[in-house]
Amino acid sequence: QVQLVESGGGLVQPGGSLRLSCAASGSMFSFYVMGWYRQAPGKQRELVGSITSGGTTNYADSVKGRFTISRDNAKNTVYLQMNSLKPEDTAVYYCNAKVPGTGYWGQGTQVTVSS
Repeated sequence: QVQLVESGGGLVQPGGSLRLSCAASGSMFSFYVMGWYRQAPGKQRELVGSITSGGTTNYADSVKGRFTISRDNAKNTVYLQMNSLKPEDTAVYYCNAKVPGTGYWGQGTQVTVSS
């Protein structure tokens, strides 16, 4: 069982920045592919981006050039740096740990982009 706890969400103006964190339990964190997802009201959950155990990242087209995913294996933490935020980035953001045969989710953190 892996427990994930997100933090760092909040209200930000358009054009602003936020950094989300996701802390994981256990000793196998460095082996996991970690993903960030988001779900806006009335929409399906979508992949924002992911990072492999080796640090390779990929991103949805909608966030490329604005969002950056990184990880600190010593702290069992993955980060989502969000810059140039837009109102359409408003959603609940979730982190995910992909483990062979299954996956784990955090409880989510709300990000609201509004003036």
